[in-house]
Parts: sequence; C-alpha cells; structure tokens
Amino acid sequence: MKLLLLLGIGSLALAQETFSGSAALDAQMEQAVKDGLIPGGVLIVGHDGKIVHRRAYGQRALVPAREAMTLDTIFDLASLSKVVATTPAIMKLFEQGKIRLIDPVTVYLPEFQGGKSDITVRDLLTHFSGLRPDLDLEPAWNGYETGIRKALADKPTYPPGQRFVYSDINFELLGEIVRRVSGQPLDEFVRAQVFQPLGMTETMYRPPASLRPRIAPTEIDAATGQPLRGVVHDPTTRYMGGVAGHAGVFSTAADLARYAEMWLGLGERAGVRIFSPLTIQKFTEPSSPPDQPALRSLGWDIDTSYSSARGELFPIGSYGHLGYTGTSLWIDPASKTYVILLTNYVHPKSGKNLSPLRRSIGTIAAASLGVTAKVNVLGYNLVGYNESLETAGARRMIAPNHRVLTGLDVLEEQQFAPLQGKRVGVITNQTGLDRDGLRNVDAMRAAGVNVTALFGPEHGIAGDKDVPDIQDSKDAATGIPVYSLYRNSGFRMTPEMLRSVDTLVFDIQDVGARFYTYGCQMLFAMDQAAKSQLPFYVLDRPNPITGVHLEGPMRDASLESPAAGCYALPIRHGLTFGELATMANAEKKLGADLHVIKMKNWDRGDWFDSTDLTWIDPSPNMRGLNAATLYPGVAMLESSPSFSVGRGTDSPFEQIGADWIRGPELAQALNMRSIPGVRVYPTRFQPADSVFKGKTIEGVRFVILNRETFSATRLGLELAFALQRLYPGKINLEACRLSIGNRKVMDTMKAGTDPSTIEIQMQSDLDVFAARRKAFLLY
Repeated sequence: MKLLLLLGIGSLALAQETFSGSAALDAQMEQAVKDGLIPGGVLIVGHDGKIVHRRAYGQRALVPAREAMTLDTIFDLASLSKVVATTPAIMKLFEQGKIRLIDPVTVYLPEFQGGKSDITVRDLLTHFSGLRPDLDLEPAWNGYETGIRKALADKPTYPPGQRFVYSDINFELLGEIVRRVSGQPLDEFVRAQVFQPLGMTETMYRPPASLRPRIAPTEIDAATGQPLRGVVHDPTTRYMGGVAGHAGVFSTAADLARYAEMWLGLGERAGVRIFSPLTIQKFTEPSSPPDQPALRSLGWDIDTSYSSARGELFPIGSYGHLGYTGTSLWIDPASKTYVILLTNYVHPKSGKNLSPLRRSIGTIAAASLGVTAKVNVLGYNLVGYNESLETAGARRMIAPNHRVLTGLDVLEEQQFAPLQGKRVGVITNQTGLDRDGLRNVDAMRAAGVNVTALFGPEHGIAGDKDVPDIQDSKDAATGIPVYSLYRNSGFRMTPEMLRSVDTLVFDIQDVGARFYTYGCQMLFAMDQAAKSQLPFYVLDRPNPITGVHLEGPMRDASLESPAAGCYALPIRHGLTFGELATMANAEKKLGADLHVIKMKNWDRGDWFDSTDLTWIDPSPNMRGLNAATLYPGVAMLESSPSFSVGRGTDSPFEQIGADWIRGPELAQALNMRSIPGVRVYPTRFQPADSVFKGKTIEGVRFVILNRETFSATRLGLELAFALQRLYPGKINLEACRLSIGNRKVMDTMKAGTDPSTIEIQMQSDLDVFAARRKAFLLY
C-alpha cells in the first residue's frame, strides 16, 4: 500500500512538473489563504484525460480547532448539487422518454400554480421561469413536503422567458419531478443511476457521521455556536431534511474529476456509458430564449454574471457552475479541460467575495494549457437555434432595432384628437420632440390644439439651467407663458398656475433612476391635477436603460424626499413614466383622471440605442446612454461633500474623483473586485464647474464592458466599499442617505459589509417590488 501511495505521489509530481501553470495556481491559492479569504481548499485541473494539477492548501477547519486540508476532504457542494445531482437525474428521465423539456411543469406536478402555468421544464433548467430566487424562511418551517408545497404555490415575479432569475425554487421543483416520475427520492435515484456507475463512492446527500472528520465545516450555526459539519449549509435544504434539488450534495475533488471526465467523454468514462453523446450535446448547448443576453444551457451556466469560474480565456461554449459555500466546476470541451475548485470560504463566517479568486484560477488554467477560442473542435454543433458559437457570444452585444413611436408620435398620428377643444397645459422640456425633431407644443398647435400654458421642470423648459431657482418666463417662439416647477429647489405646481388650463399633458424623457427628479415632478403634477379635477395625459417614452433591470436599494418611508425619492421604488425601477404614473395613481390613491398614450414597438428589454430615436440630453449633465447607465450607482454617492462625480467635465457620471483620491490605487482596488460588466482605469480631470471647480484632481473612469451583466448599484456599493477601506472617513454615507434611500443598506455599507452580500440581501425587496409592479406594466 505504501509503495502504491508513493508511486501515486511520484506520478502526480511528475505531471505537475510538466504543467506550467502550477506555480501561479499555488501562488493564488496560498495568497487567498494568507489573506483570510479562504481557510483552505483543494484544486484540480484536468486536461486531455489526465490530471495535470492537484493540491490541497491551507486548513480544513479553523474552529473549534485547526485541521490541515487534505486531498480527500469532503465538501458541501451547495449549488453545484444542481448540476451534479438534479441535472443528470433529469437527463436520465429525458433519455428514457419519461420527461419532455417542452412540457409544462403541470404535466408532472399538476397542482403547480393551481394547475395553470405556462412554465416549462426547460424554463426551470435555464432559470427563465420567472420564479423568485428562494422560498421564504420566516416564519420557520420544516419538512420536505412543506418545502415542496411552498415551491408549488410560489408566485412568479416575471412571465416565463422574459428575464433570467437564478432561482433555487426551479431546482426544488425539478427534484420533485424526479421523485414523482422515477418513483424514487432524488438522492436514491441519482446514486443508482450516476454516482455508483461512475465510482463516485464519496458523493452523497446526508453523509454518515463516520465521515464527519473528513468533511470541511462551513458557517457557525447560530443555534449551537458550532460550525455546521456534515450538515448542509443551505438553510432551505436543512428545513427540507437534507435532500433537495438545489443543494445538499457532499463530494470530494476526486469524485468530481470522474464526473467532469464523463462530460468531456460525451457521456462515457472508463468504458462506462452514462449518457448518449446527443444528450450531452443537448444539455450543454445554449438554451436561453433567443432574445436574452444571459446564456444558460440546461442546468449549466455558460455566460452570465455567475460565470466567474470561466475566467477570462475559456471560450463561450465551455460551461460550469458555482456553489455558495465556495465550490466551482468549469468544463471546456474545446480543449478537453476541467477546473475544480473546492473551498469552504464561508467557514467560520460568510460575507466575502470569491469571484476574483475563481476568475484568476480559471484564467491561469486556460492560459497555461494554451486554450483558444476555437469552437466546434469536437465535431458537433454546440449551439442551439442554428447559431455558431461566435454568433451566440456576439448576440449579447447586438441590440435589436425597433422603430419606436413615443406617446407623442402616436398622438400626433391621431391628430391629437383627445386634446381638441381643450385648453391644454404641457409639462415638458427640450426632450419633448417627435421623431422629426418637432417640439410637442409646435406639433399640437399645428394640429389646432389650444396650448395655453407650458410648465418647465428642473433645468427649465430648455434644459439648459443648472441652478436651484428658475423663474417664470415666456416661450420665445410662441409667447405662451412658461411656469417654473422648480423654485427654491421645490417641485410643486400651484392651483394658480392652472387657471387657463383644463387638461394637462406630461411629455419628458426620463433616465430610469429613482432620484432623477422628473419622476417626482410628474407625480406632484398628477396630484394637483386630481385636486383640480383635470384630465392628466402622459405621453410615454422609453426607459433608456431598459424595463427589465431592477436594482436596489428600495426607498424607506422614513427617507422620502421630493427630489431623491417621493415614492417607494428601487433606485433602478425598470418603469416607463406611463407605468410609473399608473402604478402611483393606484397605490397612492391619487384619484387622477389618468390617460397614458402608449408607445408603439418598444420592448421591455430595449436600450435606448435600440429605439431608433434621437438622444437629447435630458439634463445638462446627462450626456448619453453610457452616463445614464452608470448614473444610478455613481450618483448614489454624489451628496458626500468634497466628492466629484464629474460635473463640470465632458463626462459627468462616467468618472469620479477627489483631492484625497489616488487614481491608480482606487482603480486597482476596484478591478481586483471583478465587478461584473465594468472595468476601471485611473484618470485626472479638472471640473470647470461644481465641486473642485478649476482644480485638477485624481480619480477613476468607468468603462462598461457588458451592460446586461452590469449593475450600476453594485458599482455604487463597490465604490463606497473601496473608498471607505482606502480613505477612512472621507466618504460621508450619511450625507447620501436620501439617494441611497434605505437605512438598513446604509448601515451595512457603513459596517464594511461585502457589496456582493449587500446585493444578495437587497434581492428580497426587489422581488417584492417586481410583484408589486407586475399589474401595472404596459409593455
């Protein structure tokens, strides 16, 4: 036995001597241990049928006593269970003709959604069902049947196919489908059909106590004060008794290597065939809806915000998955490579960001093996919808074009029929143009509408003023009186302004952020119209940063502000003004006689550059779509004293700076965080106006790489996190309380909580908001 062990170690050492990436991988893992990011871990890289790197690092346990990490350590796989257990179980039933991917879930779970749902098995596997991320855990409950009953009744927040929402509920339902169709519990079925045939003898749900000494502990259990060890970390799975479709599997790196080799072997390993090559192909090709940028296969991740383990070099067409406890598996069929990283980074406490380490490990492995972006080298088509892999990757960056007609254009086609014979007041600014560039007031007058008053919001009716007090005036072209709705930083319309008006029309382009003031000015005007018993028309315009992206924090009632938030919205709300008006009129019981003139040809996923409309700066410092995309996060911190968001430069909201910031230092800190969809580089600039007027300061500039995976508010959280760490006491979060809008989020930001954790904590509020707004969506 000792001889065999020595031979094994010798052959391993020889393999690693020939792998050029080993030193860099060791350095990354050892530094992560030294920095306290992970207690320890096990890393395996396999290539072309051989393991080229395998090593254990650091400690298996830190408390109550330190234990060295070993190669045979058993890890709680967390969400890797989705692709190690539930996905192959579904594949087996699919091959046996017992499950069809296109079938509604109700075929297998008849009571799902009361028996009425369009959600399919495919939607569950790709996370495009629209179901929430997870079940509520409070009040506490227990039992597998209770959990499944809750999953069966949980209400979707989006229609199926509309938006990628990573959801544990999807796989809880898939696990129950396996149980009902196979007649066996998920753990028994997958053990018999997959684990035992592959020799994965140490992969299982609910490991016995005899294995506990080799199991890596996870987080400290608040109930006992001791780390969870041999008991699943995921609380929902614990409530369900330890077996669920989304989590609960324990395994070793060696067992996962066998599993990865089966996938690279097109369903076969060591002469044992588990699946047909066609099934492997089916379950690893992109299966997201064709109009969606998030690329998922059936169970596996390909290219989403969860793809950090892919690194920077493995091509689209590779696939993998992450687990919350610190596990990941990535497989590249083009180069016949897999990377397994198993850590228990939640031990003894969670709240850190593992993405940079995962990304570095994937990049080093791919670079060291000479991985290229060549595709289809295995001789079969890896992509659905008859696309090439290049097309699948590129389609994320290509926006569909629509010839959108705004509410103004639609009303113009109708010769403004609803406004004929009325004395019309128009709340507008420089953005109120039709497709031909004609002002709304001029188009109305040309059609015979009697426009008797104009009302200008913040920045005035021409959008060229950046002062807190704007006076009444007259429209130079028509002589129509212009009443200012922005005096002494106030927004209210008065009854006296409406003496010559019996119908109000609102036509202004928004940017899609809660604290952009035009939304509150519209709601205040609606409130006055209701009190004055005047019809209120909203000529709808696109949300330029799409109607599908929702980003927190939600505004607390105690932090209401007439400028930064007069209504309970998240910072990025995904509403058009027509939808916002409809929702607020109902929820706030304004009683307005509201009429929304809907757009034509606008889709919720459209960015402004997909509309074929001309961009008009909606305010002096909102210079384009890039600025609008960054604005919800960058402007969140703008109220902090001695902090510039680029006002007075050519690129407001695309850069930040201060006389206490060191640009290279801050850029490095932010880039090390691997913030999805954005890169940062140091810069110097001299504002001609506003904060630091006439002074050259250092800062950073933001480049959006992928706007679909980019979250502006995540960037804002990361920026606050880095500034607090690098320059203690310099950023004043309390001064930003109205724009942040949420006391709990502010407290966690002040405490230095990891931004990725705060982002997760905000999701439940966003889910509630998504359900709230659903009834008021017009598109």
